[in-house]
Amino acid sequence: MRSNIVSIVLMLFTLVSTSLHAQITSLNQYRLGAGDLLQITVYGQDDLSLKTRLTDIGVVNYPYLGEVKVIGMTISELENYIYKGLKGDYLVEPSVSVSILDYRPFFINGEVKKPGGYPYQPGLSIDKAAALAGGYTERASKTKVQIVREMDGKRVTIPVDNNASVLPGDIVTVEQSFF
Repeated sequence: MRSNIVSIVLMLFTLVSTSLHAQITSLNQYRLGAGDLLQITVYGQDDLSLKTRLTDIGVVNYPYLGEVKVIGMTISELENYIYKGLKGDYLVEPSVSVSILDYRPFFINGEVKKPGGYPYQPGLSIDKAAALAGGYTERASKTKVQIVREMDGKRVTIPVDNNASVLPGDIVTVEQSFF
């Protein structure tokens, strides 16, 4: 009986952690934030194409549409917003493309040799982030690592292992081991 309960608890834990991991590591649903460098292109309309780095306010002054608050939007949401705003009055069938030229940095602190902010690179894991920061110190714990990540407008602290994915804007903390 007890082994069945333990098995069920372990199964639920695995299911929840796998679901959370999939949710927090997806770049497909990446939300734009301060520090991202965007390229907005409307095919055949050079005057509607621009390159801009998002500030803390997260507003882009876009031709014909005015101030557009883009922080928190996905790339496809922004493309759709611009498409709908330009279609009809300004263009018949605008072809809008938004791309991220440079992601906002991630930050790593704690038991790494060179803590600080570093440029994000897709496919970044905790181990790769630590390598960018000069490697782990002798006292670093590879099992006590946390990421502070903004999810749905709230900062969430997530305990992770050294293979976990790092996203733009994350704050990674590598704790000290006791031995």
